[in-house]
Amino acid sequence: MKADKLHRWDVTATEAVAIQKRLAARVSCVNEVNNPRFIAGVDISAPKPRGAATGAVVVLSYPDLDPVEVKVLTTEVTFPYVPGLLSFRESPILLSIFERLETTPDLILVDGQGIAHPRRLGIASHLGLWLDTPTIGCAKSRLTGTHGAVGEETGSYAELMDENGEVIGVALRTKAGSRPVFISIGHRVDLPASIRWVLACGRSHRLPEPTRLAHIAAGGGRIETALQEKGLLPRRR
Repeated sequence: MKADKLHRWDVTATEAVAIQKRLAARVSCVNEVNNPRFIAGVDISAPKPRGAATGAVVVLSYPDLDPVEVKVLTTEVTFPYVPGLLSFRESPILLSIFERLETTPDLILVDGQGIAHPRRLGIASHLGLWLDTPTIGCAKSRLTGTHGAVGEETGSYAELMDENGEVIGVALRTKAGSRPVFISIGHRVDLPASIRWVLACGRSHRLPEPTRLAHIAAGGGRIETALQEKGLLPRRR
């Protein structure tokens, strides 16, 4: 899978903010996702501010949500941890993984923010622009904005709004009894479609299956044994 080179990654925090502001204008909020064959989930495990991080991309077939390809990469991160600039730490790892994929996903769910970001360019939007692929931000926690109460039933949501009252995403209940996740447009998708696809990828868990499996794979969790048996993930040494 090819990626467009939009800018350098060896930049300062000030330069990174300027890049975000420039690229945010290029994000498309028009839905282009209709009948995806493959949906990817991405996540990164970076337990320390500096040092090694492990990224994972899991591609699932749709609608059966069976894994068809998994790639995991562990490498050093060089950009410091700065709130709002997560993409500059993690995107280079994830892009390296996407370039190794043999299966091209039609939609990517990202464990992180899309436009629900102070400069409207979270990691989901950033990756979407680099890969020119529809992306959705599906974050475990809120970065910015406020929302009202979320109903307890699966599929209930409350709009996430910025300080000016602009809707930048939703807090979505994906499983009754679990905390909501925060959904926002990444790129080449609209908000109703983002909600619909996240729910369509659910399997009785809080996280949609693509990002749930990516989260487990990045953390070296139990998904490994099953995927190794299918030949989708190399055995760790």
